[in-house]
Amino acid sequence: MNDGTPTTAPSRPDASDGLWSPGRRALTIGLVLNVTIVASEALAVGTILPIVAHDLGGIDLYGWVFSGFFLGNLLGIVVAGMLIDRGGLARPFVLGIGLFSLGLLIGGLAPSMEVLVAARVIQGFGAGAIPAVAYVSIGRAMPESLRPRMFATLSTAWILPGVIGPVAASLVTELWDWRIVFLGLLPFIAVSATLTLPSLRSVAPAEMSVAGSERASAIAAGGRRLALVGALVIGSAALLASLSDLTALSPILIVGGLAIGVPAFARLTPPGTIRAATGLPTAILLRGFLTFAFFSADAYVPLAIQDWRGEATILSGLAYMAATLTWTGGSWVNAHAIQRLGPGRFLLGGFVVLIVGTLGFLPVLLPGVPAWLAVPVWGLAGFGMGLAYSTPSLIVLRESRPEEQGALTAALQLADVLGTALGTGVGGALIALGSPAGKTGVDGILATFLLAAGVALAGLALTRRLGARVAAGEPPEVVRAGSTAPAI
Repeated sequence: MNDGTPTTAPSRPDASDGLWSPGRRALTIGLVLNVTIVASEALAVGTILPIVAHDLGGIDLYGWVFSGFFLGNLLGIVVAGMLIDRGGLARPFVLGIGLFSLGLLIGGLAPSMEVLVAARVIQGFGAGAIPAVAYVSIGRAMPESLRPRMFATLSTAWILPGVIGPVAASLVTELWDWRIVFLGLLPFIAVSATLTLPSLRSVAPAEMSVAGSERASAIAAGGRRLALVGALVIGSAALLASLSDLTALSPILIVGGLAIGVPAFARLTPPGTIRAATGLPTAILLRGFLTFAFFSADAYVPLAIQDWRGEATILSGLAYMAATLTWTGGSWVNAHAIQRLGPGRFLLGGFVVLIVGTLGFLPVLLPGVPAWLAVPVWGLAGFGMGLAYSTPSLIVLRESRPEEQGALTAALQLADVLGTALGTGVGGALIALGSPAGKTGVDGILATFLLAAGVALAGLALTRRLGARVAAGEPPEVVRAGSTAPAI
């Protein structure tokens, strides 16, 4: 009888072999390479976007370049989860990396901000599959004792892009053309995909502990899940559109967006997620609060530095570099101490540090304060994310059965990406409202950072809903009568 703890297949190597043992080396390298590419793109686009927006016109669509990517990500996550639950990891990976490449190509050739936003939606759809594949491959191919190290290793994959990516993107944009930042990644994607695909094919499907009829029913639910995520995307887009351009229709769009999106989110996540039910539902919800709080401010750090303070693009790159390095440092602290201190303390500590870093950025908006202060301050915010970010993933893997991992990982990524999409979108709306005549104003930037701190504070309060057992990192003690997977 399954007690709710993920089972370990007898054929898997012993944990003492480590991540770089012959049996795991190929998978580890493949996952790290793909995260490196995604990280390079994310950091580079964020750094150069103020220049891109001025070149293509349309500061009012600035936030949509981010939120469009992440709304597309929502679709990619759910489609990947459906394909993963049907068996192997190769198909969702090929779909994801292909669409990610197509989005890069269109973005690099975009003649307007509207086309760039469309390209980012396609790119986001593809990118949504990559984390889902990575997380489930970790759950299926690695024992619990190695999972924290693997998540920390994936965070380490951001170091090289974090050190080189933003600065290189800044130099490429200032010396040549911002389009090279998009198009230049395509050859690296081809190499990475060639190396990764064989290792993913070698990861065995999950051992099913349910009857064949139940598995068939779960697969059939995939179509309903896709319809629900489509409703969630439509609802989120309506909500963001209403905030981006306040008109007489805005109240209707807000009510309609919430009416469509909230029920869809409730069906796509475990029961009780919206009301922060104790345990796993709260862990999933907290990932959304984390990403909303951090990325609603992070997306506009370059705008504050370059447009408002008038500094060079490279200073934005240095701020992103600092946040990336400290995020990685926080992840390694998490990996080495979470089993001793428990998940609850890392989530609480991460939110506290994130609040301090976000509020600490506000003095940078003052003309008399040195702009370089943005670098260490935003590095502090990144450290907070490193402490907390991987914790919900570890909770989900601990609390879920093997046959639920695809759906629950998709739910976690759904909360993750929805938080980012809403955070960057709402932040973009505040920026647009505070930027008369298309010129960046300080009021919108200030409001965005205050919003980020407020959401982080709300997340801090919600950490109490984890429950004593989950917060302490204790394994499930009783057999669950029902599934913890989303009730679709």
